[in-house]
Amino acid sequence: MRIFSPITIIAAAQLLGTSLWFSANSAADDLALRWQVTATDIGWLTNAVQGGFILGTLLLALGGIADRYRASQIFIVSALTGAFFNACFAWLSDGLNSALVYRFLVGICLAGIYPMGMKLVVSWAPERAGAALAQLVAMLTLGTALPHGLREVGAGLPWQWIISTSSLLAVIAAVLIYRLGDGPHLPQPARKNTQTQQRSVFTRPAVLLAFRIPEFRAAAWGYFGHMWELYAFWAMVPLLVSSTALFDVFPGLGVAGLSFGIIAIGAVGCLVGGILSRKIGSARVALGALAASGSCALVFVLFWDQLPAIWLAALLFFWGATVIADSPQFSALSATACPRELVGSALAIQNSIGFAITVVSIAGISALFELTGPESVWLLLPGPVLGLLGFILTMRRAPVVLKQEI
Repeated sequence: MRIFSPITIIAAAQLLGTSLWFSANSAADDLALRWQVTATDIGWLTNAVQGGFILGTLLLALGGIADRYRASQIFIVSALTGAFFNACFAWLSDGLNSALVYRFLVGICLAGIYPMGMKLVVSWAPERAGAALAQLVAMLTLGTALPHGLREVGAGLPWQWIISTSSLLAVIAAVLIYRLGDGPHLPQPARKNTQTQQRSVFTRPAVLLAFRIPEFRAAAWGYFGHMWELYAFWAMVPLLVSSTALFDVFPGLGVAGLSFGIIAIGAVGCLVGGILSRKIGSARVALGALAASGSCALVFVLFWDQLPAIWLAALLFFWGATVIADSPQFSALSATACPRELVGSALAIQNSIGFAITVVSIAGISALFELTGPESVWLLLPGPVLGLLGFILTMRRAPVVLKQEI
């Protein structure tokens, strides 16, 4: 008899597994001193993870792996290997080049954690995908913030131990999913030696057919705009905190403590969005959150050096809450729009394109920050604007089902 629901277990595993994602960013100050790296170099460490994630999700989607094997099996293998490569980054890296290799390998492994976590949620609770995925992405958000929290708690510890803690958490995530397994609401994985009709589902054209579905395409537009903003914002939070009045006004929290809070509050935004999605629909929640985060970016660009520290803190915390709240709702719309036998591959390829977009925005804003400082945040604005426009314009040509939800 289970004490916790399957969704709670998957969400906990997502929290622990995705702590691998930004583990390097939590050690940014230590790495800057040890290896003499710049803000641009830290951005490339983040982009190495994104690049690995893109390759991994492409392999999952275009190779049909995401729907040919059990999601739980992929998650377990990915979490264990990700923990290994993350530990290698901590203890074997001797400079930026080797660190980039290990972080890239961690990114490949994360491709089997995040989208497979979403597929596991759909396999257990397809009837409430928006609320359930909100809980999952809330844990992803906490997992992203967790290394900063560990850095704050273990401020006196070597950075290698902080990063190794993320590896231990990923191992625990694998154990949780091993004990849970897959849910009953998706088709059983097809084998290579099954009938030709089954095999044809996993060919490359079949996966890409999802983009012919207007509902899926509309959600993808919104998701891509959201991704331009999200990971670049998360990567820049420590730099924004240390270069504004916040660090001077709240010295007790430190850069790591404030960064943890700004990113972690996104979990609250996801949970609130999940509750609202059951009342007003995923589309309204997603569009509202995307518009709100874009507005925060605009206000920050215009007034970051004029706002009192307390108002600047409020702005960044509200931004942190809204910048991720739309993600589970766009994913829920995508998952419910495509055939069940393609859910894993469709989510994986959407993730792959979305994270390819983050590589550009992270590299751009990291380089621009060295030239203009916090004003570089203006580069995040096109994401929400194009995401909203793409969703709305595509939705005008969508069937009446999606229009009724909006």
